Amino acid sequence: MSAFAKRAGDTPPLVIDNARVVDPSRGIDAPGAVIALGGVIAAAGPDALNQGQPDGAEVVDAGGAVVAPGLVDMRVFVGEPGFDHRETFASASRAALSGGITTIVTMPDTHPVIDDPALVDYVFRRARDTARVRVRPMAALTKGQAGQEMTEFGLLKEAGAVGFSSGRQVVANAQVLRRALTYARDFDALVCHMPEDPDLKGAGVMNAGDTAVRLGLSGIPSEAESVILARDLRLARLAKGRYHASLVSTAEAVDLIRWAKNQGIQATAGVAITNLTLNEIDVGAYRTFFKTQPPLRSEDDRLALVQAVADGVIDVVVSNHDPQDVETKRQPFAEAADGAVGLETLLAAGLRLVHAGDLSLSRLLEATATRPAALLGLDAGTLKPGAPADLVVLDVDAPWVLSETMLLSRSKNTPFEGARFMGRVAMTVVGGQVAFRR
Repeated sequence: MSAFAKRAGDTPPLVIDNARVVDPSRGIDAPGAVIALGGVIAAAGPDALNQGQPDGAEVVDAGGAVVAPGLVDMRVFVGEPGFDHRETFASASRAALSGGITTIVTMPDTHPVIDDPALVDYVFRRARDTARVRVRPMAALTKGQAGQEMTEFGLLKEAGAVGFSSGRQVVANAQVLRRALTYARDFDALVCHMPEDPDLKGAGVMNAGDTAVRLGLSGIPSEAESVILARDLRLARLAKGRYHASLVSTAEAVDLIRWAKNQGIQATAGVAITNLTLNEIDVGAYRTFFKTQPPLRSEDDRLALVQAVADGVIDVVVSNHDPQDVETKRQPFAEAADGAVGLETLLAAGLRLVHAGDLSLSRLLEATATRPAALLGLDAGTLKPGAPADLVVLDVDAPWVLSETMLLSRSKNTPFEGARFMGRVAMTVVGGQVAFRR
């Protein structure tokens, strides 16, 4: 008889056997199994089945596929409320499950902006009723994302906000950001800021360089990022607050983050998967699906970003999922909106770096699951016993080609249309229940 006892009313037990278990939180990458009991991890690793299988368990033979913690995507724009035609919690969660993501952290850039506890509650209620993944909202850093007046961090955190973000906007007033970092320190809250100087960006629409000149497009210099980031890091040192650069895209930004960490500043950084796997040349013949914030940079910048992820200088990798509809993307390049969908391609695109030998699989999973969960204080990104049974089964060698018709997101603005990938999600489990099976 099994040593695992099933409690009445529990989610049915789940056993995934014959797997390669990868859990960066415990340094595990070995053949083994995972057992979920009552919606939580009962055992995971080489010795998981030493005590037998739970009675009545659903047993899945992984066939040697990877079993890893479900991804935690730290930067997701969802249209609700106000832009439901671009993305809803229901459509975003379907896309997330297809990409092995079990927790999405939503940005406050909605209409109205998520800057009030009642609106945080609204997000939770809508997600509870319509989403199939865990949804954790970030609240706005300033009221209305106007960059002038701080929001009520204490009340918003009490309502469930997991952090405070400027979203797509920039807090240009240094004193406002300093006060926010100081105020957030009292609540051990993470301040996430977009380092992009709006004046230096000006009318720029892509990376400043030879490609922009050849295409006749206005360029965005790397200094638009580094000037604001250098300011922010010094403000974080002054305020002794927890600062997170939402997205970095340049080699110069990498150097600044490395300097800050060496100085003992509480600073972390994220990077979009597009900036890790694409560069400015991909813009090609004015392809607006490659117009993002921050812009795709030079190949030298891309390589510096990849190395920074490998070294841990950059902490997290995000999809930067930013759905845009036909009206905002089917425009001349200079007039098209920034943004690309990315929930379904975050892991697949990241595996390009693994297959190329630039990142280990464990480091990729750490940057997309374990580390973002730790930064936000979430009980996720791990297969340790007692944690929620949120996991992904991944065939790292499965070849496939992405077409727009495959996308489950309500918007279709992917820069990876027609891209060839190696590695695909076979199954996603949330709370011990199979939520997606290919």
